[in-house]
Amino acid sequence: MLRWIIIFLVIAIIAAIFGFGGIAEGATDIAMIIFWIFLVLLVLSLLSHLFRK
Repeated sequence: MLRWIIIFLVIAIIAAIFGFGGIAEGATDIAMIIFWIFLVLLVLSLLSHLFRK
């Protein structure tokens, strides 16, 4: 998942440099959504690991 976040952030940066505001905004939004999903899954994984022991 981190790979997808980085890919979309790079797409957003490149699109912003070349002046494609809509594409940059869309890629940034997708990267942000994937980041929050990753963060929630990380926290759930850590909590489940703590409660198993």
